[in-house]
Amino acid sequence: MKIAVVQNFPGTGLGQLEQPLREAGAELVEVLAFDGDALPRSPDGFDAMIVLGGAQNALDDEGSPWLPALTDLMRDFAHSGRSVLGICLGSQLLARACGADNLVGVAPEFGWCDVALTPEGQADPVLGVAGDRFPIFQWHDDTFTLPRHAVRLAGNDAAHNQAFRVGRAAYGVQFHFEADRRLVDEWSSTFVETISSRRPDWDERRRFDAETFGPRADAVGLAIAWAWIGTIRPSS
Repeated sequence: MKIAVVQNFPGTGLGQLEQPLREAGAELVEVLAFDGDALPRSPDGFDAMIVLGGAQNALDDEGSPWLPALTDLMRDFAHSGRSVLGICLGSQLLARACGADNLVGVAPEFGWCDVALTPEGQADPVLGVAGDRFPIFQWHDDTFTLPRHAVRLAGNDAAHNQAFRVGRAAYGVQFHFEADRRLVDEWSSTFVETISSRRPDWDERRRFDAETFGPRADAVGLAIAWAWIGTIRPSS
């Protein structure tokens, strides 16, 4: 299987998603959009698409001029029936691609937070593997309205729409299920100034929270990763 992986910001890679993808035999075509890499012109030749997070908001076309083309590409992948996975900013871009409204700065979350599945989420072949309620890592300020015809899969008090599905297998997931404890440690070192301005007590809390919530969050994230990989169908 051949998967386009679009990275919108430095230091925001696949995390614990990478190993399952490699084990499944995926050919990963990394597109560093923030560094000027050209996006694929169409879904042709690909079986799936992953769009990762970033510090910008989903409407920042001036600062991130590839976003309009990226939203169009995500829409084309979704309409073709291919599997799509948008994480954090990627979920916000998928919502934009599907005609929803992006709500900037209204839903800040950081750290391991509880998320609850809707009844539809509990029955979903991807999100349903997580259990009814689970802790998972969050890092965002923005959210979105639910796209028309989308299925709402998860939410919490901070962001009503934490996950949704459009069509067969286009998933927008606001929370960072790819961020296991190892990746959180990397982010805590790489983005130390940004994090300390948001959570001055993070250094003190991180170890306790990681020990308390990390094992369950990591297991949930890995299960979701494998379940999403299971939705990918050969495009030819």
